[in-house]
Amino acid sequence: KPIALETLESFRRMQQVNVEGVFLGLKHAIPAIAERAQRWDGGGSIINLSSVAGLVGQANGLAYNASKGAVRLMTKTTAVEYAERNIRVNCFCPGAIDTAMVRNMPKPYIDAVIQANPVKRIGAPEEIADLALFLASNEARFITGTEILIDGGYTAL
Repeated sequence: KPIALETLESFRRMQQVNVEGVFLGLKHAIPAIAERAQRWDGGGSIINLSSVAGLVGQANGLAYNASKGAVRLMTKTTAVEYAERNIRVNCFCPGAIDTAMVRNMPKPYIDAVIQANPVKRIGAPEEIADLALFLASNEARFITGTEILIDGGYTAL
């Protein structure tokens, strides 16, 4: 909705799901990961889900965009706080992915997103899973506090 039509209730609900949900996940995962890191000299990886909507402005998307921007900064802050304890915290920012959320959007919107995207398609859920597996792996052990765009070049324009 345009900001003038956004309700405080609707705005708050979006923040509860997207911001408070990530906050609670971080708050409760960190102690368990920190304990594991001490016992096994391991560390750990936390992967948050943001969105390209947290990077670019979109008409009628204030609540969603604000929530996804908050996830990016929560990721960076937590990464800095826990880097010395070998806990990596990253997020990825997908563009349009073939999910129920995208499939439920009006066809003209989906077509416009595809045309605006350099690769001329939406992403597959498996592509997101591949990135998550990489970030969770030891191959990504020097990556923390970053946001990785997985948007088919949408934000490169």
